[in-house]
Amino acid sequence: MSPLSCPRARLSVDLDALAHNYRTFATLADAARTGAAVKADCYGLGLDHTLDRLWREGCQDYFVATLAEAAAVRQRLPDATVHLLGGLLPGDVPALRGLGVQPVLNAPEQVAQWRHDAGAGAPCDLMLDTGMNRLGLRPDQLAGLDLDGLTLDLALSHLACADEPDNPMSEVQRDAFARLARDLPVARRSLANSAGIARGTGFAFDLVRPGIGLYGGVVHPALADRLRPVAHVEAQVLQLKTIGTGDTVGYGATWRATRPSRIATIAIGYADGYLRGFSNRGAMVVAGTRCPVVGRVSMDLVTLDVTDAPACATGDWVSVLGGGISLDEASQWSGLTHYELLTTLGHRYDRRYLGQQ
Repeated sequence: MSPLSCPRARLSVDLDALAHNYRTFATLADAARTGAAVKADCYGLGLDHTLDRLWREGCQDYFVATLAEAAAVRQRLPDATVHLLGGLLPGDVPALRGLGVQPVLNAPEQVAQWRHDAGAGAPCDLMLDTGMNRLGLRPDQLAGLDLDGLTLDLALSHLACADEPDNPMSEVQRDAFARLARDLPVARRSLANSAGIARGTGFAFDLVRPGIGLYGGVVHPALADRLRPVAHVEAQVLQLKTIGTGDTVGYGATWRATRPSRIATIAIGYADGYLRGFSNRGAMVVAGTRCPVVGRVSMDLVTLDVTDAPACATGDWVSVLGGGISLDEASQWSGLTHYELLTTLGHRYDRRYLGQQ
């Protein structure tokens, strides 16, 4: 391979772990069907191989945020059911009809527009606002809403606090959703995201739609020992140098050595999604040893104190995420959620897809 095509950071995606996580959610959902949220390029891990594996595992329903994402899923999976969570904007109907994508209608004017522009028989979904006050039809808007002539597949809502086991809002939303959806002429109902699925089959209804959990994010304690990490990020050592006691490292001189130290400069930075929250707080695994991030993270580079990893050499690959660094630890260090850690991964990685394909 030409050096011009060899990135100095790589992202390995474990498709077998992805499949395991999907099957775990399918088991937890029991009789309900299991779909998948694949928005944001499958939460940063790449669309094509991920879609292929989910389809092989039996996933039929895919949830996206934009028309471009819907088109990409449709191109890859001609027979899938694709749901556009972002709703309907003026001018969207011809594209949606051409793609065979179901909009999740969020407002009375969207319902009227779909009926007028899409014609009879074109399936669509309804988002119900059960207390999150984001997208969705409020209970007062449902009363008297004209749904005649619509082919309604899903009624959906979204849980605001499912990742907080002691928060009673999830049960309040579940009961409200059941009440609102009961009299709607829909084929199926869907409420539970990854954390919602972990709360039990009472949240499953007809279809669950895991997202971050598919990709290894643990957002509910009940999932901690059941999901496998999917993403492994590595980067190369570009340079090693020895500094003296009192020497500083990085922009702003925010770290000062308290002993003679060996510093490794690593080929990753905030342009790759390794954000400045890791400055003087994160760690990476170098030759089997955890080594702390010292100094500020910059656009393309991170510096580590590898004094306690004497085997470290220029060109070595170090584990940035996965390979001994969990999403949960990275989240605690950086202040980023599991969602942010994955979806902010940049485009400079050599992406590898491991496992059966």
